[in-house]
Parts: sequence; structure tokens; C-alpha cells
Amino acid sequence: MSRFTKELRVIPKTAWVVGWFAYLCFTVPLFIFVTPTDRELGKWPRWGQALLIYGIFLFVVAVVALIGYVYGDAKRRQMRYVMWTLLAIFIPNAIGMILYFILRDPLPKPCPGCGHVEKARFPFCPRCGTLLQPTCPKCDKLVEPTWANCAYCGQQLPEPATRAAQNPSVAT
Repeated sequence: MSRFTKELRVIPKTAWVVGWFAYLCFTVPLFIFVTPTDRELGKWPRWGQALLIYGIFLFVVAVVALIGYVYGDAKRRQMRYVMWTLLAIFIPNAIGMILYFILRDPLPKPCPGCGHVEKARFPFCPRCGTLLQPTCPKCDKLVEPTWANCAYCGQQLPEPATRAAQNPSVAT
């Protein structure tokens, strides 16, 4: 399964149902009743009318699906999902959705010690004390696993295998 398919599964089924229901409620009556009687659109060939009406309203389905994605993804990341969904809906010009993608938290990771899913910003598991993210041995700030030196104090960092041995679990 591709990453795109996995991310599409984050969108709740309700969002898909609402999007396609709105699509059908707008497109079918417009295509059947409005386009033949319109001055300008009535001159177009029927396939052109269908392409215009059905094509434009696919945008509505995409917007509803994107709002559903914001809801599902914020819930998955243990964020305030109702607030972010309302911001995505009510801030105009898709600025709310853009803000969500800029400000969203990283995905929570399960603790290797106890399996508890915790937000990724903690260096140690709050339940069992297992090291979740490596820290600098000199200044104790969080460091990325790929760093050779600490970005905060300049200390040379040990290799990832020895780093885990230097920062043992603080579980009692």
C-alpha cells in the first residue's frame, strides 16, 4: 500500500459521504434544469456543459475531503482536532488549511519500552522512563539521530548505538 493510500484512509468516511452527496445535489439539478435554459450555456454542446458542471464541482469534493483530512490527521496527532477543523472551514482562502499543515505536530510514536503512544516531543516516556529521543550528553538538549555534533553546545555526539548505552532508561 502506498503512502498516499494510507493518508487517504485518514479522511473519515463521513467527509467522503458529505462531499459526494453535495456533489450530486448540485451537479445533477444544474445539468438537467439550468444549463439547457441558460442563455450562454444553452449554446454549448451537451458534453461541454457536462464537463463544465461536473468538473467544477469536483473541487467541492476535494475541499470537503481536505477538511476531513485536517480533522482526521489532527485527531491522529493528538492535537485539538475540533479547533483545527473549524479553522480550516472558517478562515477564508484556505489559509486555515495552510496554517494547519505548517503548524501541525509530529506523529506520536509508541514507546519501545511499554508501547504507550506518546507525543514525539518528549525525550523520555512519561510512563516507564525509556529514552524516546536522543539527548546531548553535555547539555541534555534533544538532538537528531543523524547529527554528528550538538547544535546547541557543539559537543561531538557518539554514534547512535553508543548513544543509547550512554542514556539508559531512568525507570526505577
